[in-house]
Amino acid sequence: MRLDKFLKVSRIIKRRTVANEAADSGRIIVNGKIVKPSYDVKINDVIEIKFGDKTSKFKIINIPQTQGKNIPQMVEEVE
Repeated sequence: MRLDKFLKVSRIIKRRTVANEAADSGRIIVNGKIVKPSYDVKINDVIEIKFGDKTSKFKIINIPQTQGKNIPQMVEEVE
């Protein structure tokens, strides 16, 4: 699944366009590398997102096959 779509489906970022813009501006790092919105996420990837002066880190534990309200836990917060 694409990074921008995953961030929207997992509800880390509300809109896919916002996730797309964040990745294009270099504010999203996966496993220590700046990535584009089209990056294909994998289980155990560590995503680091910079929001202003705050940085959030997440580890992917599940990638859903469908989108909906009854999706299982997809990420866990990493410090």
